[in-house]
Amino acid sequence: MEAKDKVLNVFKSTSKPLRPGEIAEQTGIESKEVSKIIKELREEGKVFSPKRCYYTLK
Repeated sequence: MEAKDKVLNVFKSTSKPLRPGEIAEQTGIESKEVSKIIKELREEGKVFSPKRCYYTLK
């Protein structure tokens, strides 16, 4: 499974906004890499930030 898919699955499994560090803990992916993936997902319009440093699916 690709790192991006793992990050998306974490978002799908919860209804609350998450911080990149929380996603990193759940996926085993480095926090910096998670932040890059979130940036890509935001540009694709799949993820947004309801408050600073927290992200959730659109």
